[in-house]
Amino acid sequence: MQRLKNLLSNDWVRASLLAVAVLVFLHVFVVRWVTVRSTSMYATLYPGDLVGVSRWPVWTGFGRGDIAVFRDPLQDRKAFERRQLLVKRIVGLPGDEIIMKDGVLFVNRERLSFPNETHSYLVRLKQGTDPKAVLTDLGLPPAFVPPGRNFIELPLNDAMANAVEKRADVVSAERMSTATGAPRHIFPFSPYFHWNSDDYGPLRVPAKGDTVRIDPTTIPLYDRIISRYEGRKLEASGNDLLLDGRPIQRYVIDANYYFVLGDSRHYSADSRFWGFVPADHLVGRASFVLVSQDPENGGIRKGRVLKSL
Repeated sequence: MQRLKNLLSNDWVRASLLAVAVLVFLHVFVVRWVTVRSTSMYATLYPGDLVGVSRWPVWTGFGRGDIAVFRDPLQDRKAFERRQLLVKRIVGLPGDEIIMKDGVLFVNRERLSFPNETHSYLVRLKQGTDPKAVLTDLGLPPAFVPPGRNFIELPLNDAMANAVEKRADVVSAERMSTATGAPRHIFPFSPYFHWNSDDYGPLRVPAKGDTVRIDPTTIPLYDRIISRYEGRKLEASGNDLLLDGRPIQRYVIDANYYFVLGDSRHYSADSRFWGFVPADHLVGRASFVLVSQDPENGGIRKGRVLKSL
């Protein structure tokens, strides 16, 4: 005990312990870090961005348009802290209605868009052009390059497409219509819902206290919520649906849920493909880019150091 007291009386030891305590406090309650691996949030976030994540919204609440960091809802067989962290934009709050028409997002019947939102463009290159030069300037990985062809499909917005089209090595940049997914690949994976990635909804985002009808047409929407996220036993018995062994026709939602999209609409796996994000899966809000490292050459990207979001 005396040795411990002597150790704690050392100024250097006390300063080190205080520093560790502050770092732990910041990590748990204030900020944590996540590295962006994909292009799903391009051009808001780039592959290689090291993002500072504010923890405060976990307690104060998230808003529509926030860039949320959350645990992968589909990795429910892993321990919670071992699930992959995903980064997407919250477009639907609990109780919101989501509709997409021809790739245009409407929330509660009002159009909603974001400055760096991108869609798929077909960029035609002049003969002999190295596509990687275009990709490097845009901060995109070489995975977008089809072998042996003089065109590439890229996530761009109108302003970016105009800039690309002015390049000496580019012939044209035209927006594509690339709706993807048959009902079996699009949430809720049911032939009752004839949706795709560009024409989707209407869909209400479940809110705590909502009473929803449970029948063969609606169960695809709520099965995972009831049985996975809220831990109830839902099963079929003949023509009946049973909740914890009792027939069910209505269910009261017990938690809040969110609908998320990637800013790169045609290059993102998000709520259109796997459904809602439970509120307790949200880790924080992406607030700033500390630094951005190009995954291909290891260099630091200019203009993406201490960049606010």
